[in-house]
Amino acid sequence: MALNTNKVLKKYYSIKEVSEMLDIPESTLRYWEKEFKEISPKKNAKGIRHYTASDIEQIKLVNHLVKEKSLTIKGAKSRMNENPKTTVDTHEVVERLKAIREELKAILSELDSTPPCGQPL
Repeated sequence: MALNTNKVLKKYYSIKEVSEMLDIPESTLRYWEKEFKEISPKKNAKGIRHYTASDIEQIKLVNHLVKEKSLTIKGAKSRMNENPKTTVDTHEVVERLKAIREELKAILSELDSTPPCGQPL
């Protein structure tokens, strides 16, 4: 499930909200937080994590590299450190293309459910 950018975004998200948004287990988020310096949610006095939109974007990038590109943690770190601008740009293009694909699927579905011209409903 993708982050819904149509809603007014909150300033902070809990680990549970991020986990549900991105369909990534909470344990994986905690692990990636230890492995990637780019993911650094704020913690309150009780140690409760508060993720920002920037943290979520970094998590999406790591998820893209590890899950979709099948890189190891070491490989993902290397890719992010060697050429961060290109890595982020590529990820953004992939995300835009996915959004376009979903829009096209919705249009196709709508067209499939519409009766041909001149035909009764």
